[in-house]
Amino acid sequence: MNFPVSGVNVHPAFPFLIAMGISFFTSMGGVSGAFLLLPFQVSFLNFTSPSVSSTNLVYNIVAIPGGVYRYIREGRMSWPLTMTTVIGTLPGVFLGFFIRVKYLPDPKTFKLFVGCVLLYTGARLVMDIFSIGKKKKKYAPSPPTENSDAKSMRTLSWSLSKVTYEFEGETYSFSVPGILLLSLIVGVIGGAYGIGGGAIIAPFIISFYGLPVYTVAGAALMGTFITSLTGVSFYALLGPHYANIGLSVSPDWLLGAMFGLGGFCGMYLGARVQRFVPAKFIKSVLAAGLLFISLRYIVQFF
Repeated sequence: MNFPVSGVNVHPAFPFLIAMGISFFTSMGGVSGAFLLLPFQVSFLNFTSPSVSSTNLVYNIVAIPGGVYRYIREGRMSWPLTMTTVIGTLPGVFLGFFIRVKYLPDPKTFKLFVGCVLLYTGARLVMDIFSIGKKKKKYAPSPPTENSDAKSMRTLSWSLSKVTYEFEGETYSFSVPGILLLSLIVGVIGGAYGIGGGAIIAPFIISFYGLPVYTVAGAALMGTFITSLTGVSFYALLGPHYANIGLSVSPDWLLGAMFGLGGFCGMYLGARVQRFVPAKFIKSVLAAGLLFISLRYIVQFF
């Protein structure tokens, strides 16, 4: 099957299966899988124009509701964290768009940018994995069992400076201004990369603020969905303008939808089993994927 915008020619089942496999594992950590899907499109499908960033955002829009539904149903959606990340991320997405089309249209330079972003994110996760034993009592409650009450997240206080909530008998908190600033930076990177920001913000929140992965995952996915929707709209609206100067910016809607359908199924299944999987295993899978791709791209540049 030929996808006209991207020029990709593959069997229609291929994008579906690849996206489902990737998102099944990554959604457990609050990440849509777009951070791995974009390198796959660039390296294996030879889709290197700025359109690949917007196509990746289409994937997020179609795929993420499958995981978000499970987190909302099980009461593991932190709405204060979600709203804080969205408010901070949206302005950055617009700036990220202009950085992508103006300074990173060349595939080689874009790969270096991707590699550096993923290397930092993977390094943060590795540091957290090796320190997980020391923080276990304070920050990492055991995964809920089949018979435990999954709907145990409860907001205790919510102000412009700090949010405090309870989960599995433990109390956690985070700084609202701190999350807003982090989200703004993530929005710029995510808008240029085409990932919505979940792959960056989820590991950082988990490691820096010590919040359990079981409560961050849903908020990160919801935030990624909203920012991706905004980003795609921006890319699509300005696509005709850049097409006149020979630069492909608009998303490949068909290819993005095929990836998204696979991601929808994978995220639903991943969110369904996440509470039965150890947090350390989830982080290890994410870190391995991040570091492998980042080092590969950085080495290729030089």
